[in-house]
Amino acid sequence: MTDRAYNVLFLCTGNTARSILAESILRKDGAGRFNAFSAGSHPKGVVNPFALKVLAAEGYPTGEFSSKPWDVFAVPGAPVMDFVFTVCDDAAGEACPVWPGQPMTAHWGIEDPAKVEGADFEKEAAFVRAFRYLKSRISVFASLPITSIDSLALGSRLRDIGRMEGASGKAAETAGS
Repeated sequence: MTDRAYNVLFLCTGNTARSILAESILRKDGAGRFNAFSAGSHPKGVVNPFALKVLAAEGYPTGEFSSKPWDVFAVPGAPVMDFVFTVCDDAAGEACPVWPGQPMTAHWGIEDPAKVEGADFEKEAAFVRAFRYLKSRISVFASLPITSIDSLALGSRLRDIGRMEGASGKAAETAGS
């Protein structure tokens, strides 16, 4: 058994919403066991204010988040990731950097709450829904016996998490397989 914390990177295209939500959830719920990070393939440079509003309302950290490129985690001196999860279908389909340490990867895609149009209450509801789906996945992930499960079984469980309720596109397509 290991006493070290595992490094987890959540990837999305813009790094403004889903990956930020996931990073905050794991920072709080996995404190001491996991170090959470997020990044994007084409970061927008700002965090969506609805993401921060929902995190604050749910009692999760909102500070120190930034929209940044994923390649900052693929350079010498960057934290070596143990797990990398894509949370949007676009990022899952892109060529990722070669991650030092060969982390376990899985796709946990959910619909993009930032694409919802309409009144502010409708947009906020989409972020609440995304938060709940991610919190559910992260709860299951954090409860896995990571140190006592072989990598093949762990990889299978990580992919299963991505097919939980709220799965979008690629994740939903593989749910029947």
